[in-house]
Parts: sequence; C-alpha cells; structure tokens
Amino acid sequence: MNWILLLEILYVIIMFLVIFRVLYDTRSGSKALAYILFIVMIPVLGILFYFWFGVNYRKRKLYSKKIDQDKKLREELRNRMFTYSATILNSGLIPIKHRNLVEFIRKSSSSPLTANNAVKLLLNGEEKFPELLHALDAAKSHIHLEYYIYENDETGNEIAQMLIKKATEGIEVRFMYDDFGSHGLGSEFLKRLADAGVETAPFYKIKWYALASRLNYRNHRKIIIIDGETSFIGGINISDKYRNDTEDKNGLYWRDTHLMINGIATLYLQYLFLCDWNFCSENKLEYNENYFPSPNKNVLIQQKLVQIVPSGPDSTLPVIFYSLMQAITSAKERILITSPYFIPGDSLMDAIIIAAKSGVEVILLVPGISDSKMVDAAARSYYTELLQHDVRIFLYNKGFVHAKTMVIDRGLSIIGSANMDYRSFDLNFEVNAMLYSPDLTSELYQAFVEDLKHATEINAHDWINRSKIYHLWERAVRLLSPFL
Repeated sequence: MNWILLLEILYVIIMFLVIFRVLYDTRSGSKALAYILFIVMIPVLGILFYFWFGVNYRKRKLYSKKIDQDKKLREELRNRMFTYSATILNSGLIPIKHRNLVEFIRKSSSSPLTANNAVKLLLNGEEKFPELLHALDAAKSHIHLEYYIYENDETGNEIAQMLIKKATEGIEVRFMYDDFGSHGLGSEFLKRLADAGVETAPFYKIKWYALASRLNYRNHRKIIIIDGETSFIGGINISDKYRNDTEDKNGLYWRDTHLMINGIATLYLQYLFLCDWNFCSENKLEYNENYFPSPNKNVLIQQKLVQIVPSGPDSTLPVIFYSLMQAITSAKERILITSPYFIPGDSLMDAIIIAAKSGVEVILLVPGISDSKMVDAAARSYYTELLQHDVRIFLYNKGFVHAKTMVIDRGLSIIGSANMDYRSFDLNFEVNAMLYSPDLTSELYQAFVEDLKHATEINAHDWINRSKIYHLWERAVRLLSPFL
C-alpha cells in the first residue's frame, strides 16, 4: 500500500477523533466551532493547537483530585456557615429581587451570604498598599497571600520585608503565586522569604513538556487573609505599576479598584485559599478554629452584606459568568460596567441589550489606552451592536483602566478579579465580591462618575459609519476571541 495514502487515512481518522473530543469536551458552541475550523483548515498544527490550548481541564484527573480535596473543607464550612447564612437571608435585609442571586451563588459554590462586615473601597494602589502594610503589621496569628502577579520591585520588596518581619515574630505566613503571572520573581527572592520562615508555593507550576496548556489555566485571584478576620480582594496585583505615587511610572496612570473586608466574608476567602494551597503545596492545611474563627453571635451588628463568588476550572458551573447574568437581568434603573477586557460573548451581550432596550441605563467604561491591540480589536467588534441598542460606551483616557466592577441600581455592586471575557469566565481561577449595600454601591457609583470625567463617549453615528475596513478587521479578530 502507498505509505502516503496510509498516512493520509490515519490523519483523517485522528482528525475526526479529535473533533469528537472537541464536541464532547467544549461547553461553548462557538468555541467548539472555532476549534473544529482550525483543526480542519490547518492540518496538524490545528490539532496541536487544540491540545496545547483547548483541553478542558474541568474534566481532567488533575482537577478532579483538587475537587475531592476541596469537598472536605467545604463540608466543614457548610456546617459552620449555612445556618448563619439562612438567618441573614431570612432577616429581611436582602431585597426580594436579589434573593435568587444569593441562592444561586450559595447552591452552586457553597458560598454563604454574610453580614457583620466592615468594607472599605480602595481606589488604586496608592490607597491599597498603605492599608495592606498596616493590616499585615497588625497580624497576630497568620497571613495568607494568593496573587496572579507579584513583582520583584519596590512595592513587592516592601511587602516581602513585612512578611519576613512577621514570620520572624512567629506568625504563620504563606505565599502562593501564579507561576506564569509571577514568573519574574526569581529564586533569590523566594529563597529570601523561605529562609525567614515564609512558606511559598507556585500555583500550577509550568514545566517545559506542558508549557502551552498550563498557560491557559492560571490563578488570576488576588487574595490576602489576615488572622481569618481581615481580607483583601479585587483587581490590584502587587507591582509598582498598580500605583501612581512612585517616581518610575513612565507617565501611565493606572486606574484600579480593590476592597478591604473586616468580617465574616473573610472566612470564605480563607476556604478558597486553603483549597488552592492544598492543590499546589506539599504542606497540606486542615480545617481548624485558628483559620476560621467563630462568627459573632450577634450577626447583624453591621449590616454590610457580602457574598464571595469563585469560579475556575474546578467549578462544575461558570459561577461568575452566571452571577453576572443574574445581576444584569435584575436591574431596573442602571447598569454601570467597568472592564479592561470586554469580550462578553453572545449570552452576556443579549442580557445587556435586553436591559438597555427595557429602559435600563447601561454605561460601559473601557480603556481608551489598551495594553493589547488584539484584545482591544476584539472588544471593539461588540461596540457597534451595543451602540445600536442604546448602550453608552466611554473610553477612559487618563491612563489604563484595569478595574473590574459593576454597579446595579442602588443596592448591588460587584468588585473582583474577573474580566468580562472568555478567559475569566472559562479558563482562569477568579473571585468576585457581591456587595448588597446601598452605601457601598453609592460609593462605587461616585467613583464611576468621577472616572467618566476622564473619558470620552463614543459617538454612535460616527462609530457605526467608520470605514468598513475597521469593522472587517475587528470582526475577524473577534473570531479568535475564545483564544485571547
């Protein structure tokens, strides 16, 4: 038999087997179609691309093991927190229109609704880092850090010195970093921490034989837990570029948003940290009272209601994506969205357009100055349709807007690490905070209004009537959006 013909037949069989796997393993129809077209149109390289970038690790043994480990901690948290959560839910503090959202998050991620939280909004690194250093210095028991980007620069070393100080005082200090996002730390930096007694662990360490696929499933969370009581969550990584009060800024203003929480919501962030830590560290942590101090019996002292929303390859559902959908559909007055990477997909687009056409004011704030031309082009492909349906879009021009926030009416706001794109919804480990608070929502609303002063509104007529070359280019890049 002709060897070339035999190889061609063998390749066709392999190609169809891979296509069957794509159909079975890829939840998104548009994403599956993109992979299949790539496999068919680009022989060999298309198949390699899929196995490097497209394998769905939700079904892989690696994450199954993590899920099994997480279950043990989850049961302990459930026993401790669900009665507490039910008390708050039945207290009348949550508006009826948000009860379905609360229940969805609770049932899909075992995340309780919590009260008795003091929450502080932190705008930009110049507000976050002083608060963080003060809180770290006050630690009495333990410090847990989990970051996507931690850089070996002035800010990173200032915090590292504080961690070293606390470790030498006998405080338990654990530092988990994403092996891709924090690749520049270097062995000397990590050794300095380890020599002082700080435990370190890379999340999902990159190895040469699986480099590409491991770049896909990154830990994009930014979490700090102190003594099981104080926590930090949001979009600000640990790096000089996230602050605007240092000399070496190269003229780029960085706009971002973070939260400091003192209260019961910290316990669920602690749970997430322990799950992630046990996945990537050999020194496993067990549930104990030191990490999960008992909630105050008088749970309604401070009526700041917070619910943490996690999502990742170890989730059975894309919980953050669904929670955003539910929040948008609950809106009656306004939806204010800030996102640095806006590639929402069809379902989220439909929800936003339905809201706008129903009389809800919808405003989208996105970067005028982008750090990725490809992502920016894909995002712009959505603007035309949104503008046609009464959504107002502003381009932030003061610098780069990296905040990931949403304001819904007057009583719900969302702050976290998740962008509005495929990567955050389906590939990365992310975490958001749902804030059911008129006061905090008003504060975030005022910050949004202030940001609009440094932004230019897109004129719908001018945008829609741009040269067809721009529209064609943006539509073409949009086809690659599942991979961006």
